[in-house]
Amino acid sequence: MKEQINLAKEKMNKSLNALGNEFASIRAGRANPAVLDKVFVDYYGAPTPVNQMAAVSVAEARILVVQPWDKSSLKLIEKAIQASDIGINPTNDGNVIRLAFPQLTEERRKELCKDIKKYGEECKVTIRSIRRDTMDKFKVMKKNSEITEDDLKDCEKKVQDLTDKFCAEVDKSVSAKEKEIMTV
Repeated sequence: MKEQINLAKEKMNKSLNALGNEFASIRAGRANPAVLDKVFVDYYGAPTPVNQMAAVSVAEARILVVQPWDKSSLKLIEKAIQASDIGINPTNDGNVIRLAFPQLTEERRKELCKDIKKYGEECKVTIRSIRRDTMDKFKVMKKNSEITEDDLKDCEKKVQDLTDKFCAEVDKSVSAKEKEIMTV
């Protein structure tokens, strides 16, 4: 029983971490190296993440600098960034690539907030489905007389409390990210 609850807790934690990673890749008008995490470069026939080919650093509040370790890969990285969906045009000076993050418009901020709420809701759905699967396992255990009715009720309460806790964490993450985006 305890291992089932711990397994559910671990899965819910992974869902919350995935949400955090998703939020990190959403640009909020400030330079954030995490926006390049999903950009892959075709480097010698293998898709390679930009952060494994170059040093990515924040030069100023809204400027990201990508300095490749192999200068010959500069053009490849530039093309990959242009082809990606981050919506920022890179400038190449022959040594480094600079990404200037424009100030977000009010309309774009509201659009990003909708996306954030959608990601939060998807995470909650995942957490609730983990709860349902765990509850089903306990009901099977009860049916097979492995646990008593009282144990079943106790386990269901623990799993529900865990679900409520993680859903509250998701809400907290969503509101923090919305606040970050709406701050001018």
